[in-house]
Amino acid sequence: MKELLLSATEARRNAYAPYSGFKVGAALKAASGKVYLGCNIENGAYGDTICAERVAFFKAISEGEREFEAIAIVGDTSDCFPCGTCRQVMAEFCDGDFKIVVGSPEEYKIYALKELLPHAFDFKNGERKP
Repeated sequence: MKELLLSATEARRNAYAPYSGFKVGAALKAASGKVYLGCNIENGAYGDTICAERVAFFKAISEGEREFEAIAIVGDTSDCFPCGTCRQVMAEFCDGDFKIVVGSPEEYKIYALKELLPHAFDFKNGERKP
């Protein structure tokens, strides 16, 4: 996981956060082994801002990936968790055991998606995921 966190740290350098000043980087590992990087990109019309996690997911999905193992997230604080929207995007493509790694390469914690989004809604089946 340390290597994934190092990649997220590198991705964070490209963040565009002139309004909040809060820079975030993400590194998403696909089942294929390929890693997709993302950073947060803010916009003066705040609703048009996108999180680092979704950038990484959307890059991977646009390249044909559909199965994922883990995502590492590095921000300005040691506990930079994904927002609710990002958690729901993760639930669209990942099962509850998908790993979410937060912290730094030196000190980090690993959570399962089902811990951070215990009652995800599964729109494909019209029911909540376990």
